[in-house]
This record gives sequence, C-alpha cells and structure tokens, in this order.
Amino acid sequence: MPDDWDNIILLSADALRADHLSCHGYHRDTSPVLDELAEESIHFTNAYSASSHTREAVPALLTGEYPDTAVGSDYRLATDTIASTLSEHGFATGGFHSNPFISRAYGFDHGFDEFDDDLHFGKHKLIALAQRALDKLRNRHYARAEEINERSLSWIDSVEDDEPFFLWNHYMDTHGPYEPPGEYEQLYHDEGLSGRDAQSLYRRAIKDPDSITEEEQELLIALYDAEIRYNDKRIGEFLEELRRRDLLERSLLIFTADHGDAFGEHGYYEHPRYLHDEITHVPLMVRPPGGADDEVSIPASTLDIAATIEESVSAGSDHEGASLLESLEEDRTVFMQARGEDDASHVRRYALRTADGACFCERDQETEAISFSDCTSRSLRSELEGHVEIRIGKENGEDVADSGDVDEEIDRRLEALGYKE
Repeated sequence: MPDDWDNIILLSADALRADHLSCHGYHRDTSPVLDELAEESIHFTNAYSASSHTREAVPALLTGEYPDTAVGSDYRLATDTIASTLSEHGFATGGFHSNPFISRAYGFDHGFDEFDDDLHFGKHKLIALAQRALDKLRNRHYARAEEINERSLSWIDSVEDDEPFFLWNHYMDTHGPYEPPGEYEQLYHDEGLSGRDAQSLYRRAIKDPDSITEEEQELLIALYDAEIRYNDKRIGEFLEELRRRDLLERSLLIFTADHGDAFGEHGYYEHPRYLHDEITHVPLMVRPPGGADDEVSIPASTLDIAATIEESVSAGSDHEGASLLESLEEDRTVFMQARGEDDASHVRRYALRTADGACFCERDQETEAISFSDCTSRSLRSELEGHVEIRIGKENGEDVADSGDVDEEIDRRLEALGYKE
C-alpha cells in the first residue's frame, strides 16, 4: 500500500479525442473541468490508445497488454486485469459503465466485487423487460454520466472505511450517436434536431460518409462537442463529491479515453479500425494526492496505465507499458494495433508514434503481404517491422467467428450505438 494514497480511481471516456479538449488547444471551451484537472495533474499531451475501438482498446487499458494477447479471437477477455491484481492486494473493486462490448458477456466482470454494466441479462426476467420498455420510451442506449456517478458513489459509500478501493467509471456520453441532453442540445448550433434525426445523421455518416455535406459535418462536430461539455460537467460533479467525502486527496486519480472519433479527415466517421491520430490520440492525466503540475510531451500509451497502477501498490509489473509516475525515456516509441473487421477480418494494422514521427503498417494474414505507409524515416519503418514480427509470434491462433450466444439486450444496445444495421 503506498504511503501517499489509499484508493485508485480510473475514469475513462468513450470516443473522446484529445484535440477536442480546450487544454489541447481546441477553439471551443469544451472542457473547463478537465482543463483544471490537467493543471493539477501529470498531463501527457501526446498519449495514444493501444487501439482505435473499444473491443481492443479497453482490454489493453485494463490489462496493460496489447490487444492480440489481452482478448481472444472472440474478443472475450483473455488476461487478468488490474481489478484482479488489486483485489488480490486487498482492494475492494468496482466497475461502472454501459458499453455492451466490455460487459460481463465478454468476461470483463472478472476481478470486480461490484460490476454494473447497465445490462440485465442473468437478472430477473421482469426487471429486464421493464428496463427494455423504459429504454425504448426514453430512446436511450446507454447510461448517462450522472447515472454512472450515482451508482459508483453509492458503491463507494458502501465500502468499509478502512478498506482501500479501486473504482473504474467508463462514461459513454461522448460516443455516438451524439444527442446532448437538455441545455446542451443547441450549445454549439441552432438547428432544430430531434434525437432520432441525430441518430439518423450519425448512422448515415458511418455508412455513407461521402453523402455528408460540410454543414452536416459541422453539425455532427457541434453535437459531439456539446456531449464533451456535458460529460465534462458531470465529471466535475463526481470530483466534487470525492472532495466532499475527503477522498480525492487520498486517491490516485487517472483520466483517459479508450479512443477518439473521426469526422471525415480520412474519408470516414466514428472509429473504424484504422490508427490515425483522430482515433488514437487520447487525453491522459494522472493526479496524485496533492496534485501535480507537470506537462509531459514524451509519447505515452494507455498500456502504461496498468503498469502505473500495479507498480503504485508494489505489485510488480511485466506488462508492455511503463509507470507514468516515473520519468519516461525521451526517445520513447509507443505502438498501436487493430484487427480488421467484416470483409477485412484477415487484415492486421499496426502503427508507432515517437516525438518526431510516425509509421503505419498493414498485414494480410491470408497472403502474408505486408505494406508500410507514411513512415517519416527509414529507422521508424525498421522499428515497426521489428515490432510487427514480435506481435505475429504472439497472436492468439486462428480467427473464429464471434460467439453467437450474445444476449438480446446486448444486441439491441449495439444496434442503437451504430454497430449494427
């Protein structure tokens, strides 16, 4: 147990790209709370997710392992998470979110004493049916930030006073379809747009990006930015509740995102399985008790979070990342990867980032053809070639189709989030 803190709190936002935060120089004042948090944290301005979509990014975040070893070919969790490690070290563990891809159906409840994924399969049938009816009435497809806050704070209050805890809150508000609530709905635009219209526009942007006009693109961005501002306020409310309970100064707090979102910069919207900056550059702030005031431009990875947490409790770490509480090497390289999907399921994509440049690679598993692109130097290409060779040796066998035993409620939520037709 570290002398400086008792608890560890990990807050993550779904689909939150770094360059849409004011503290990253964005032109809108989208993130006053996170800006303030950055000023009292170790703020990593060049942090990258290990992947570009939730099914690979969150497993990497929670395990400290690259996606090709963190999850199996069916995207079920295949490696112990920080929750398991901290549970073994005497922590109460709680996780709160509403993303079906990282639900108990895929094994993500393992290691958590309390795991609320906002889904009701396995619970009383009447409760599940009532939840579905309420969701349909509200046209809702995830739990809003205030609900996540309420549930997690209730759990915190249930933990024994002398028991350290690990809390993970994952907020879905910045994930599409972008439907900012109430006063935020027209914060950055003056269009009269219903929730169903917003969903329709979002889905069309994914399915037919070429059909999106410049005005529609700006509208999507305005709605996304409003979701950021809403989520920012709710995170502020959560932090204030921690202060009121005298917990903030007794906790190591980490804030990040699993990936970003694209708005047509490379011909696509949302977060398909590519590795461009728009969907891999994420915010990352580490706040120890008493705060810190350190801006770090050396590249960091979401893989570093597990290493940071485990080393902070002297658990030791043989993960791919490095502790963010220690000095990073100036010439550091971070790597990313993503599996293709649908017709490109045989494709594997890799990328690296350094302070000076980037390099991208695509490999076809069927033909074993490998191509590199946008490499800013020959040495970076050579470094990525070596990394890809290592990852090929660690792959989890042949791909198989996803399990068909996916709960009806998960299927419904995924469709609402734009993952299914």
